[in-house]
Amino acid sequence: MKSKHLLFLLIPILIQCQRAPEISQWRGPDRDGIYPEKNLLKEWPEDGPEIIWQFDELGTGYTTVAVTSEKVYSTGTFDSTSYIFAFDHTGELLWKTEYGYAWMVNFPGARSTPLIYGDLGYLLSGRGKLVCFDADDGNIVWEKDLYKDFGAVEIKFGITENLMIDGDILFCTPGGKEYNVVALNRITSDVIWKSKALGEPSAYCSPRMFEFKGKKYYSTITAKSIICLDPSNGDLIWSHDLLFPHGIHGNTPLYHDGFIFAMNGWEWGSVMLKINEAGDGVEEAWKSNLFDLEHGDVMLMNGNIYGTDYTTKHFSCVDWYTGKVKDSVKEFAPASVVAAEGLIYSYTYAGDVVLIKPKPDGFDIISSFKGPGVKRDHLAHPVIKDGRLYIRYNDALRVYDISI
Repeated sequence: MKSKHLLFLLIPILIQCQRAPEISQWRGPDRDGIYPEKNLLKEWPEDGPEIIWQFDELGTGYTTVAVTSEKVYSTGTFDSTSYIFAFDHTGELLWKTEYGYAWMVNFPGARSTPLIYGDLGYLLSGRGKLVCFDADDGNIVWEKDLYKDFGAVEIKFGITENLMIDGDILFCTPGGKEYNVVALNRITSDVIWKSKALGEPSAYCSPRMFEFKGKKYYSTITAKSIICLDPSNGDLIWSHDLLFPHGIHGNTPLYHDGFIFAMNGWEWGSVMLKINEAGDGVEEAWKSNLFDLEHGDVMLMNGNIYGTDYTTKHFSCVDWYTGKVKDSVKEFAPASVVAAEGLIYSYTYAGDVVLIKPKPDGFDIISSFKGPGVKRDHLAHPVIKDGRLYIRYNDALRVYDISI
């Protein structure tokens, strides 16, 4: 009888141990900008949704937030030092932890959004410090220096990669000759593999994992090229020269149905690549002058790409497979875009927050309001979680109620 009683006591513990860790990462669960939220407002009041709470002492930065069921995390810089912040869902600051010297050369301030994976958090500084911290109290668990440990090459605007984890493997792109891309054990920080890839410097890109014909592929963009690696060993599977000469690729590759989409910047447009049947090469399917945005990403919905461009400053709808422009307006651009419950949330560089309804042949602009701050450099991506919209601008964080 005692053994049976002990078994009943152990069952809840075993269930708890097997429960999947809670994850909050860059641009939602699949890193494609789509948040799985329900029961959200279909239009907003003229002055915007109600503000639930706000915080105006985050310091300088362009990072957005990571949101879990218990906390909200972000980063900011004071006097050249960057910090991780953790809040509860009423807006009370729980703790603030220093994580390193900030990038202060141009566009100074914090850059990368924390990645929360269970009880640990992960973060890159603009100066190349990779840290793992306790998600409960902020204590630093381990750290690496991309320059000293992996031969990273300094890039013009500082490192901005938003980290990615698959299982217990943490991926990072130092951009060195030997350690161009690395895979680390997220618990111990030990190197699992290193890849020379093409030996190009990193290019501000946050990577994406996708599956093609039952096999996983790791994709990111370095200074000139979009590359695809085998995530099990780091072998280079294919690459494609994007031709853009400036080495700035702050957008995550977008994959769907055997095609992968990459954005260039500043008059160089974008390109759609079709993966071959063997999965070991690509060819260009189409190119477009649109979506020449160095930072902001696009959305794939209704078989179309929705997003903005830098040069002509249009919001556009383009067919995924053909590149045909279905709709385009010179308004609310350039911008970062995310989506939830079938609607697009666009946050322009000038600070407009816009609600857009995508349609098979275009889109309708539904509502808009002004975010915090002045009309420039609104570069943090919106985040949607549990009926709340998170908008960050420099030292200001606003949390809006968008639930029905």
